[in-house]
Amino acid sequence: MKRGIWSAIGAYAIWGLFPIYWKWLKQVSALELIGHRIIWSCVILIVIVTVLRQWGAFRQTVGRWSILRVYAIASVLLTINWLVYVWGVNAGFIVETSLGYFINPLFSVLLGVVFLRERLRAWQWFPIGLAALGVLYLTIAYGSLPWIALTLAFSFGLYGFVKKTAPLSPLYGLTLETMLAFLPAFCFLLYLEFTNQGAFLRGGASADGLMMGAGVVTTIPLLLFASAAKNIPLVLIGTLQYLTPTLQFLIGVLVFHEPFTPTQFIGFGIVWLALIIFAVESYLHHRAQPVAVIE
Repeated sequence: MKRGIWSAIGAYAIWGLFPIYWKWLKQVSALELIGHRIIWSCVILIVIVTVLRQWGAFRQTVGRWSILRVYAIASVLLTINWLVYVWGVNAGFIVETSLGYFINPLFSVLLGVVFLRERLRAWQWFPIGLAALGVLYLTIAYGSLPWIALTLAFSFGLYGFVKKTAPLSPLYGLTLETMLAFLPAFCFLLYLEFTNQGAFLRGGASADGLMMGAGVVTTIPLLLFASAAKNIPLVLIGTLQYLTPTLQFLIGVLVFHEPFTPTQFIGFGIVWLALIIFAVESYLHHRAQPVAVIE
């Protein structure tokens, strides 16, 4: 279990430090970065499947149209999430991107209620309503919807919902998702190169290395998370996941000096209070469950 905890912390910490990585590439357009992220992630995942000698099993499991359709939807949702996140970070909206991932767990719970007929306990409804109130307050304060945060929360929440009902393992699923996005991403990058608009091989060795490294920083935390999910309780995973948006928020305010006004503090504070109530309620409910005795 200790190994699982450290795997989860490692995954969430890497995701939390992502703003620093993408800021190193702020001179590259978000679309081009996502193209490279898809291409190099796919390459690394193909290498992993090859090293594990699982191509035979992979081909047998992904050949059905029903599976391809599900993972095509997942691939589109993941691409949207990656694109909006990278654009938001490099456009100076790290604080708002962190809000999206603070909201995401509560949105995922709501999806379970609406589509999977999952039932919420009475005290779980309160934080969901409180988080909605926080978003409403920020909308009124901004004069517009915090669309970056909501797009990230909705796209990743829907992605998680699709993956919850999908049949493949995390490794096979992510490999198939990136393979489905590979051709459009590759064609787009070729277009940039032929029209001399691409940054790859034109911005120096460090920028090229970082673009290629996007596949590594994408794959490693996903594999760490898959390991953690097998070894520690879901409640603990749910609690540790707030490490990611917390780090993102702190990086936005303390490292890149994004503004954080009293108005934002009130709106964020409402969402944070909702998450605290939700986490405490989930923890207490988990503790109150009887321990199964194996005879």
